[in-house]
Amino acid sequence: MTPLIQDRTAALLLEGYGWLPDTRRRTPVGGTVRTRLLGRTAVALHGPEAVRFFYDEDHVRRTGALPGPVLDTLFGRGAVHTLDGADHRVRKALFVGRLTGPAAAASFAAHAETAWETAFAPAGRREVVLFDEAALVLARAVRDWAGLPYDDGQVQDLARDCVAMVDGFATPGPRHLRARRARSRQEEHLARAVEAARASAASAADTPFGAFVRHGEAEGRPLDLHTAAVELLNIARPTIAVAWFLAFAGHALHRWPETRARLRADEGDGGRPGPYATAFAHEVRRFYPFVPFIGGLAARDLEWRGEPVPEGALLLLDVDGQNHDPDLWPDPYRFDPGRFLSRPPHPDTLVPQGGGDTRTGHRCPGEDITVAALAALSRALARQTWTVPPQDLRIPLRRIPTAPRSGVRIVLPPA
Repeated sequence: MTPLIQDRTAALLLEGYGWLPDTRRRTPVGGTVRTRLLGRTAVALHGPEAVRFFYDEDHVRRTGALPGPVLDTLFGRGAVHTLDGADHRVRKALFVGRLTGPAAAASFAAHAETAWETAFAPAGRREVVLFDEAALVLARAVRDWAGLPYDDGQVQDLARDCVAMVDGFATPGPRHLRARRARSRQEEHLARAVEAARASAASAADTPFGAFVRHGEAEGRPLDLHTAAVELLNIARPTIAVAWFLAFAGHALHRWPETRARLRADEGDGGRPGPYATAFAHEVRRFYPFVPFIGGLAARDLEWRGEPVPEGALLLLDVDGQNHDPDLWPDPYRFDPGRFLSRPPHPDTLVPQGGGDTRTGHRCPGEDITVAALAALSRALARQTWTVPPQDLRIPLRRIPTAPRSGVRIVLPPA
């Protein structure tokens, strides 16, 4: 008789990032981690082999995998993250064509640097919460780069609402309610903008906004207004979420000042960030916690390392645990950008934004933009003069998503 497995959803909410790694540690070496989550049988996967298994569409499907509260806050109903097969490939191609590759990454990074220079233009002595300022900088950058229909006042609302969507997706209570309201406001704004653009010449603009206004699905039909709004938010929201990584970058520059000196001197072709800035960005994404795990559903009866996995079981890819696995990263709790200077990270090993193939699979198509923006803005931050006043810089691991408690307050000197 199969023993009853207790549902561990409450434990996840209480333990945060430590829940899955602790569950793995309590499992005998070599054993498969089985639990229950959200009322479903769940099997945890870990390691590069698991990444390849998880991102094989023959093994895992996304349709029906994400719970309603996550769709209503983080991704949106009908988002590309919920599709499989041909529907996913057609929709994903639109993201890949606009967000992926050196040209897109460099273009966005340039917009981000311009917005940063404007935000931090010389002024009187002032104190800035780095997280908040970074979110607004990124909102302005993605608006200008993607052609999103927001004036200067509305872009502040976009920054605030996208932060709320990310901050409240993984928790019940007031944060979750704020996230739902934020998504509803922004979906309504963008749906109206798409409708207006289709009735005017704006629909032909060669921008990500124009591309989604014109986009046709596999059957040739245009995206409905709601889905177009959802997918435009799936450009803006994850881009603005880079604010979490920038707050962590500020934390790292303060805690390890030798990295600040190296970033200041880093220079690539044409004045762009060089290899150290890119390595620093990768190490921030590896070292600091952001995504605890990623979920999907077993597409059919499967076998993982010799053990059966029933169709419909929830499969959990251990992201944060893998990014701190000592078998993959020597001295994993040491912050060391140098580990990425000799060679780029393997896509099945470093998975802070998911794994698999970017162009045809479910890996985040905005990863190139994230790395480029994080490298550029981390270098810009390192080159500025600032001090860190007394504050609470602890990073609570029971909170998902987490960040330094203070948001990293810095004091800029007088002009």
